[in-house]
Amino acid sequence: MLRKIVTRIKGIFKKSIPVPAAPSVKPPKLSPNRNTKGTQHEKPSGTHRPREHQRRETREEYAARHARLTQRTPGQHPSQVPAVHSAPKVPPVPAVPAVPVKPWDSSVFKVPVVDGKTRFHDLELPHEIMHAIYDLKFQYCTPVQAETLVKSLRGDDVTAQAQTGTGKTAAYLIAILAHFLKHPLHEKHHHGVPRALILAPTRELVMQIDRDAQGLGKYVPCRVQPVFGGMNYTQQEHELKTEACDILVCTPGRLIDFMKRHLIDLSKVEILILDEADRMLDMGFITSVRNIVLSTPPKARRQTMFFSATISPEVRRLAETWTRQAFDVAIMPDKIAVETVEQITYITTYNQKPALVYHLIMQKNLDRVLMFVNRRDDARHVKELLHAYGVSCALLSGDVEQKQRVYRLERFREGKIRVLVATDVASRGLHIEGITHVINYNMPTDVEEYVHRIGRTGRAGAKGIAVNFAAEDDAYELVKLEEFLGKKMVCTYPDEKLTAPLPPLTTEQQNEQRKNREPIQRRNDRPRRR
Repeated sequence: MLRKIVTRIKGIFKKSIPVPAAPSVKPPKLSPNRNTKGTQHEKPSGTHRPREHQRRETREEYAARHARLTQRTPGQHPSQVPAVHSAPKVPPVPAVPAVPVKPWDSSVFKVPVVDGKTRFHDLELPHEIMHAIYDLKFQYCTPVQAETLVKSLRGDDVTAQAQTGTGKTAAYLIAILAHFLKHPLHEKHHHGVPRALILAPTRELVMQIDRDAQGLGKYVPCRVQPVFGGMNYTQQEHELKTEACDILVCTPGRLIDFMKRHLIDLSKVEILILDEADRMLDMGFITSVRNIVLSTPPKARRQTMFFSATISPEVRRLAETWTRQAFDVAIMPDKIAVETVEQITYITTYNQKPALVYHLIMQKNLDRVLMFVNRRDDARHVKELLHAYGVSCALLSGDVEQKQRVYRLERFREGKIRVLVATDVASRGLHIEGITHVINYNMPTDVEEYVHRIGRTGRAGAKGIAVNFAAEDDAYELVKLEEFLGKKMVCTYPDEKLTAPLPPLTTEQQNEQRKNREPIQRRNDRPRRR
């Protein structure tokens, strides 16, 4: 009975709700060769076009397609690359002959023989390196170059005690480039696997080594990759992933970071350079440097060159551990300071220093001046004072961000800045042509830093002038400096014109001084004083 009631109710609803007629669908026309049996996922015809027959490409077409993909630049669509045919049917139109590049004639590089000096011609360097040396207008080797290149070009290890400004950077770069030309790489060069590794303590020194390597390796088929902290992390990461590098110049911290991410492999290093080794130890990089050296091949399978300004017992112990029967070279600092730099020491007072430095720059008409100040706040004050009196200057200290450091150094190198006021952050590794004067606004507390400071001028045999201000707060440093250099420092009193009081600042100059004050960079880990 219940079933009959349910059946009647269904019949009533079916009559009341009209059901739309189904659209007429024409049955698909099947080919006689195709199976007429339907499948589970069969689609109605008319909703898509029938699949075209795909022709399999030949080996020649496959090679041509891959050749097009290798020729396109990043971001370029493959259709924008001109087609490459392995066997063109139509003979190509003869192209316009290119202007032949005239090979360099080594006979134009003539350097006379001088007793006591070593020419680069005497070292039998490769043709490509001699061409670059000719472009850089080098003629004679510096003492550290003459003594180390004889051994390093033969593949021997070297331990050299040399200050900045002695040409040691060119000494080991020439040895690296000559090794590459003598032993070219025949197998595939993988990304992030350098053949030569150069460790340096500071970013500024890394950038300077990179610049020198670009100049000396101008005609050598090799690529230099700088790696340092503080900036360009993404760019350096991208270059390590996409491009192969022959010479890797880096600071220890950033190198360890990329090694942990497996972007750099040091198992194929053939030459290891440690530049400013004493500075790396002073900055606390000893653990990182040890891990880096252990990641390279054993010392019997690599050439190691060790450069340091001072050879302390700890530095000597590390050099003996990481080198193999190394040839020792020692270039004494007093020899450099006396021969190439004229030193002038003025006896003054702390309050007379601002007027003395201003009149010295203006009356002597100094164009390229590098001034060293011990304290950051004093350096900022001197920079703002000179800028207020119309002297183009810039500040280089630890409070300045890395990008601003690079920008200001480039402006100073290009001659757009007259005076660069810096702390000891710029005392090592900077090679800027044309620095005529170095002014020590404060005498350095470390006597070794004095040699590094004045080494910014009088580089590579050129003459330079170092002016020291000895006041009541730092004159006692002269005694230690005389003991270190082994000579008497001649002190004089400045002329009255140089110590004349500065004219008072006008209202516009005072406003300009407030406007151009350097911002003080505060560190997050240092609590602010209330």
